[in-house]
Amino acid sequence: MKHFTTQDWIDFANEAIAKSKREEMEQHLEEGCARCKETVSLWQKVRQTAKSVAQSQPPEDAVRIAKAGFGAGRLGSKPARVPGLVEVLFDSFLQPLAEGVRSASSGTRQMLYRAEPYQVDLQIEAKPGANKLIITGQLLDLRNPDAPGRNVPVIISNLRGHVVQAVTNEFGEFREEIQSSSDLELKLLGENDKAVIISLRDALGHSLDTVN
Repeated sequence: MKHFTTQDWIDFANEAIAKSKREEMEQHLEEGCARCKETVSLWQKVRQTAKSVAQSQPPEDAVRIAKAGFGAGRLGSKPARVPGLVEVLFDSFLQPLAEGVRSASSGTRQMLYRAEPYQVDLQIEAKPGANKLIITGQLLDLRNPDAPGRNVPVIISNLRGHVVQAVTNEFGEFREEIQSSSDLELKLLGENDKAVIISLRDALGHSLDTVN
């Protein structure tokens, strides 16, 4: 059975593909290819999330927090920027647990970071039937908020010898798999070629820790 590439499915999800090829890909899905269905489903969710964020208005509390954060920088003659500084803006594991839930361990985790000069949106999920994690991310260039962080080298490591390298596509997106570990970190190249390191320790909770 012929399979299409990840880039093909990204174009399919973004409706940026010729009609003839789209029909061919739709036929492929109808034939029951589970692998491609999983891939296109992921990128359709990524696209829908991006559209929802762009169309929705942030909560007033979030706006006040953001203004307060930037306000201090405006007190001086020039806003302060610290290359390499990483700030957690959102972490689904830090949200209040639903009633009756005893642990934050989950099969999926959503995180949002400010890592100058980028805003980094991450999703970490367990790969079914394998001792691996799937890491999906998108970079926004804060120097130009209307542009994605395209062609940015990304390195994911579990600090136990497993290293995965990627480069963000034209939408600032990447998706990679790596051996499950409690010591994950993500590294990308920031301003002036300075490395920005985001620690992802205990990415999905202790239940997924492994010893290799």
